[in-house]
Amino acid sequence: MDLQGQRVVVVGGTSGIGLAVAAGAARGGARVVVASRWQGNVDAALKVLPEGTEGGVLDAGDEEAVRGFFAAVGAFDHLVYTAGDSLLLESVAATDLAAARSFLDTRLWGAYAAVKHGVGSIRPGGSVVLTTGTAGRRPLPGSSVVSALCGAMESLTRALAVELAPLRVNVVSPGMVRTELWRELPEADREGLFRSSAESLPVGRVGEPADVAEAYLYLMRGGYSTGSVVVVDGGGTLV
Repeated sequence: MDLQGQRVVVVGGTSGIGLAVAAGAARGGARVVVASRWQGNVDAALKVLPEGTEGGVLDAGDEEAVRGFFAAVGAFDHLVYTAGDSLLLESVAATDLAAARSFLDTRLWGAYAAVKHGVGSIRPGGSVVLTTGTAGRRPLPGSSVVSALCGAMESLTRALAVELAPLRVNVVSPGMVRTELWRELPEADREGLFRSSAESLPVGRVGEPADVAEAYLYLMRGGYSTGSVVVVDGGGTLV
């Protein structure tokens, strides 16, 4: 299967992994719609994506906005959800519960709302690809909220694959990837983290968004995969 002539909606498709997925789908012949909470991000993405790419502003934490967005989009073939704010990495004692709920609102409940209101417009043979992370399989100190999210996303994917069959539902689990999610760290700390991670990984480097985007493209094309968790982490869960 290829993506020629298909329509792909990427919620969170204006930066990082989502932008790489949008670009890869467009190269594969798909017509792409990207969505972000910020108009500036949409405008910037449309400047680098192929002509004909559509873009819209969407707060994934607002269910009515999600409902209206998909009503306006109309029929399409694949839904990709990569939206999320910076990672919330705090000890349990230091974690602000309001911040934790907000983090889950976008990444978990935003994905849930997108599926709820988007699946009715997905054509036969289409798919949903969600996003999780390796913290659910190998948590580190300070990752309790992120790890809880990752476990929830894997379970949600399996449940949706059963409930929504024959629509295919899968999830990608990236490891350490050089994206804007780490922007809250000071630059020196961020680069130090990337260096130390690269030294520990079997592949000898941290991931780039394009590395991970290949997994989303595979899951859109692969008609025999559903309920799957595809880990793209440079071997990080092995060491």
